[in-house]
Amino acid sequence: MKYLEIPQLETIADALNWETPECRIFGRVEPYSCKSAGTDKKLYKQLENKYILDFSHSFVSPDNHFSHVGSPLGPMDQPSSRKTLFYLIGTLNATFPDYDFSQVKPEQFQKQPSCSLVVNSINTTLFNLNNERIVSELHVWDIIDKIIEMSDCNVYSYNPDPEDDPNSEEGSM
Repeated sequence: MKYLEIPQLETIADALNWETPECRIFGRVEPYSCKSAGTDKKLYKQLENKYILDFSHSFVSPDNHFSHVGSPLGPMDQPSSRKTLFYLIGTLNATFPDYDFSQVKPEQFQKQPSCSLVVNSINTTLFNLNNERIVSELHVWDIIDKIIEMSDCNVYSYNPDPEDDPNSEEGSM
């Protein structure tokens, strides 16, 4: 995945870093393309091989074509579900280059019920931390919607094991 430089997001990215009397907040908004680079292609092949191997070892009968194999991303016997996992892991790897997320499992993600609920949750957090400027003055959601068309998006949250969490370092929340 390649980082995309989008000037409209730079002001928002700057506004996501501020101090309150209680803490210092470091936020990020980073756009990436879904076009695979060299390491991404290797990761995709690695994930495909892993799941194909897993399916071949647990395949019971031709009638049982793994329709029951589910995850928050969808049935992992489906290429689209595996591709979603690949994109999520690729995004984590690009966002946190000092970490390796290649072993993340589909169960560590949770599909959010709707994009609007996520937007409302983020807005509430920003308002509670006295940074409503991002929403009201910078129009963060209008800008993001123009870039990715949020109505066409599925939103996933990552729920890492504590030892795999890049935000579990001392002082992070």
